[in-house]
Amino acid sequence: MDATNSQQYTATELSAELEELAVRKVAAQFPAVIQEVIHFRGETTIRIPKERNIEVLTFLRDDPDLRYNMLTDLTATDWPEREQRFDVIYELNSLVYNQHLRVKAAVGEDEKIASAVGVWAAANWEERECYDMFGIIFDGHPELKRILLPLDWEGFPLRKDYPLEGYHG
Repeated sequence: MDATNSQQYTATELSAELEELAVRKVAAQFPAVIQEVIHFRGETTIRIPKERNIEVLTFLRDDPDLRYNMLTDLTATDWPEREQRFDVIYELNSLVYNQHLRVKAAVGEDEKIASAVGVWAAANWEERECYDMFGIIFDGHPELKRILLPLDWEGFPLRKDYPLEGYHG
């Protein structure tokens, strides 16, 4: 191959190109499902509606060009000033392509989001932790109950409106 005609990529450029492929493929497969794309410090995040989380996550796992086959983390953040105060955050990795992608879905305080346990078994304990700390309900979870705190614990300690001294203080 003639070196003058071949394009050389740095690892960072190649990673960014593959992350953009994920965004383009999700947008093509699910028109209008991507609510926002965020690029920050070399990482890509896509925001999707909570009602579509399972089909988008399954697509990202199963598409042969993407293969995000590892759920590295599942967590949440609390934004009490928003109507849908929680962001459920899925950290995905493709072990095949050595890629990372973050997926976020907003959930209201009294709303449910479908459990991802059927997509990745690793979601089981991580969803239980989100339930325990934030009170987020994962619909269809096989055993959604507290995992870190006593079963009789009041409240959800990672909510921003949780009292610093707790309810037991």
